[in-house]
Amino acid sequence: MRALLDTHAFLWWLADSERLSDPTRRMIADEENDIFVSAASAWEITTKYRLGKLPEGAVAAFDVVGNIARQGFRELMISVADAERAGLLPGPHRDPFDRMLIAQALARDLVVVSADAVFDRYGVNRLW
Repeated sequence: MRALLDTHAFLWWLADSERLSDPTRRMIADEENDIFVSAASAWEITTKYRLGKLPEGAVAAFDVVGNIARQGFRELMISVADAERAGLLPGPHRDPFDRMLIAQALARDLVVVSADAVFDRYGVNRLW
């Protein structure tokens, strides 16, 4: 499986949080799967940490790249085409980070790992 972690899924994985569902935990742990973390999630983590909205995110915020690498995950860069696709997505959902993850998942046929059902409205395959 090729999967894209939503920001909260990435943070909960790093924290070994019980908030991750069992199917999600098994899928992420399976080394046969390709797990991606978007540059949008790095941007979201660092922005929210800087603004004080993610005070528990210091470890992740100051070494996003290292955390991705240590977990054996893959970085997913943002292209101009991704930005265009995210900006043109229909609907009222205003979260730019989610919109980018949706655009990237659709373009690359990735399963989004997220507890957030908003992804379902965009035709994204979601696991939780």
